[in-house]
Amino acid sequence: MNYDQINYQVSAPCIVDDGIVINKQDIQRLLADLGRVRYLYIQDGQVQSENEGYVLEVFADQSQGTLVANHALYLNVCSFDYLELKQSPEQQACFDLVQEGRLLRLIPLSNPLQDPVVRGFNAAALDAVMDQVLSGNWDSQLDDE
Repeated sequence: MNYDQINYQVSAPCIVDDGIVINKQDIQRLLADLGRVRYLYIQDGQVQSENEGYVLEVFADQSQGTLVANHALYLNVCSFDYLELKQSPEQQACFDLVQEGRLLRLIPLSNPLQDPVVRGFNAAALDAVMDQVLSGNWDSQLDDE
């Protein structure tokens, strides 16, 4: 048996409470149900901004940015190289989104065990429906003219 005949299958990673996640879909899945968070924006080791907010959307798109304003977080996983998942000394989960010298730390303030209603909202599905409604509205306006 030579090397070409051996079929190696690598198992998918299993990360429990601590580790580094590089797969964009895994990062998206981890962040999608965070809800209320405390966030810190750290650049070159210095805290630039700290506040509370709500994760409204998590997506992967090379042409859009991550936006944090007015207590709303729109997180683009493509804005970051990886996510480091860890526990704080108080045993709180911390999600560190890292790219070069900057870091966006998210500390959940809501708990999916206590707030299961949040999990039912799907921003991508809502966007798709709105696109259909708006394009249908434009089509009907063009037909009227």
